[in-house]
Amino acid sequence: MNNNSISGQIPPELSKLPNLLHFLLDNNNLSGYLPEELAQMPKLTILQLDNNNFDGAIIPVSFGNIPTLLKLSLRNCNLQGSIPDLSGIPNLGYLELSSNQLSGPIPTNKLSKNITTINLSNNNLTGSIPTNFYGLPLLQELDLENNLLVNIFGSADLPPNVTLWFALAALSFDFTLLKLKGNPICSNRSLVQFCKSKTENETRISSATNSTTAECKPQSCPYEYSPTSPLDCFCAEPLLVGYRLKSPGFSDFIPYKKMFEAYLTQGLNLFVYQLYIYSLAWQEGPRLGMYLKLYPVYDNTTNSHLFNLSEVQRIKSIFTRWKIPLNGTFGPVELINFTLSDVYKNEFNPSLSTSISKGALAGIILGTFVGAVTLSAIISLIIFRRHLKGYHTVSKRWKASRALLKIDGVKSFTYGELASATNNFDIFTQIGRGGYGKVYKGTLADGMIVAIKRAQQGSLQGEKEFLTEIQLLSRLHHRNLVSLVGYCDEESEQMLVYEYMSNGTLQDHLSGKIKKPLSFVRRLRIALGSSKGILYLHTEANPPIFHRDIKASNILLDSKFVAKVADFGLSRLAPMPDIEGATPAYVSTVVKGTPGYLDPEYFLTYKLTDKSDVYSLGVVFLELLTGMQPISHGKNLVREVNIAYQSGTIWLVIDGRMGSYPSECVERFVNLAMKCCQDETDSRPSMVEVVRTLETIGLMIPRYSDPSLVESMEVDPEMTSTTPPSSSSMVKNLYTSSYVFGSDPVSGVISTITPR
Repeated sequence: MNNNSISGQIPPELSKLPNLLHFLLDNNNLSGYLPEELAQMPKLTILQLDNNNFDGAIIPVSFGNIPTLLKLSLRNCNLQGSIPDLSGIPNLGYLELSSNQLSGPIPTNKLSKNITTINLSNNNLTGSIPTNFYGLPLLQELDLENNLLVNIFGSADLPPNVTLWFALAALSFDFTLLKLKGNPICSNRSLVQFCKSKTENETRISSATNSTTAECKPQSCPYEYSPTSPLDCFCAEPLLVGYRLKSPGFSDFIPYKKMFEAYLTQGLNLFVYQLYIYSLAWQEGPRLGMYLKLYPVYDNTTNSHLFNLSEVQRIKSIFTRWKIPLNGTFGPVELINFTLSDVYKNEFNPSLSTSISKGALAGIILGTFVGAVTLSAIISLIIFRRHLKGYHTVSKRWKASRALLKIDGVKSFTYGELASATNNFDIFTQIGRGGYGKVYKGTLADGMIVAIKRAQQGSLQGEKEFLTEIQLLSRLHHRNLVSLVGYCDEESEQMLVYEYMSNGTLQDHLSGKIKKPLSFVRRLRIALGSSKGILYLHTEANPPIFHRDIKASNILLDSKFVAKVADFGLSRLAPMPDIEGATPAYVSTVVKGTPGYLDPEYFLTYKLTDKSDVYSLGVVFLELLTGMQPISHGKNLVREVNIAYQSGTIWLVIDGRMGSYPSECVERFVNLAMKCCQDETDSRPSMVEVVRTLETIGLMIPRYSDPSLVESMEVDPEMTSTTPPSSSSMVKNLYTSSYVFGSDPVSGVISTITPR
């Protein structure tokens, strides 16, 4: 009943309607107060009262406890008072309270993880932007423009010396979602990207274009080529449908496109490939108008190119009689037109043509084409990192600690020795670089090939981190941890010498820097090797260690692609038992790490735990599965995979470069990665569970003869014999647990292997 000029008070008696799902009275002349009795509707999913005048009424507290509600939209209603606690709405997906006179702080209670849109713009909200808005996996828009907000997180919540960009990245927040223009907080220069003017439809535009017909010959088809048919260049005549979602529960249609296609075709009893969304655009409301094409089923026995009369009548009847079941996510719908082309008009009775006016059709087509602009605003991610004070010099404190570096098994090199090993640090020996400086490949006097990490002046490699890495690596010995050969600390130099890893970093392979892609089996082995290295740190090192900077660039690969965890400069010792024998669960420490990999709970609480490493490792797992970076063009990998998983499109984000793979194994790997990346610490698995799950996945791999999978396996000495095995026995052996993953399934501590 929207746009009907209904006036007066909303009758509380409406709450007694037992089967009412959608309560839409927007764009009327309603006044008075909002009846709290509306919260008693047992099946209410959408409450939309936009553009009315409720005379300064407040939002009833009861509205925050409607168990079935999916969408609450009270835009421009002259509402006052505070925003109620909405944590009692378990599946709330859309919250629109903009253009009112709401005041006070934004509630900090946790919102539903299903929420896609939060619009609180144009009010008088004060205080800080609370952390309950971050880590929402499906969030598409957070609009807080034109309020009185002065801070993010709260004055005591943002860790010292941490920029906003770093903060949002650590909290898995998508930078393109946040709108802050018109708040006092915009006086902070670091927020300039969030305070720019944005066009009204900047994030509300989606389009669909035909990309499959370019290779088809136009003269061979008197109708159209179906862009979604499983048969290339299928020529057929579609039915044309104008359709509108009156109150959708999202701000961006793209993540829900495949869900919508499945929902609509199921309601029409058609195959998904018969539906093509020709174009769509957000309209005033906001409503989502779309122009659909429905193609007939391809029948190779009759070579049919048209719907028959009975099928056209059936489809039209479903639309016009509203036989498609309602869906809370897509909300109520309306049919704009059902159009028959001249082909069908000539073939069938003209009475089948739509009664919708040509003017209405022209209007929706024009509006669609005007609105169908691809989202092009990409906010570049700039991550500011903390700089050291002054230059990298040998302080008195560092000189006093040099005696601690005389550790057995770790050699102290002179500057001259390492300069000689690298031809005086020639540029041709450089194999990498980072915030700390550069990495060189060198050959020592005894012929040993090593990697030399050389810190430079003004780098992020502080003296404390340098000393920490030497002390830790000198006593850590595991197959999946990089070995420290020695160090140099003279002539204002800080250099660490490691075993050389000929296949570089995992990041090199996933980024495409190394062109030969990693197969699925090899990626699974890398995941397991990395996990065993971290498990050793957590459970078998004495005392245990939290790595604190697990990322793809800190996982190195040797000549056999064995994964080894590196860079312990930020590592911390796990808490030790107190005098009563109790062991604290965490270490209180300032936040350090890399945006995109950083545990959100650690970031907010300063409590570093073993589960912080689990989160970072989960992000690495997602990189292995998707080939995508943790943060790219303002998009956060954890959030993007969550969206794909929730919308049933997870296979679209799996990296196609890894070739053939068992789908069940990939599915379990995805589930494990997502569990590792849960926001709540207690929801993540332990490293023991991670390793055992990866072992189980390895045992599930079938006995493929796919060369790409066979190639990815390393040669295990125990599997080598003087008599070459048959091809069938080779495939069988490839997928035994000992061959694929080697050593102990839990700890991964190196076992002694005697070659045959």
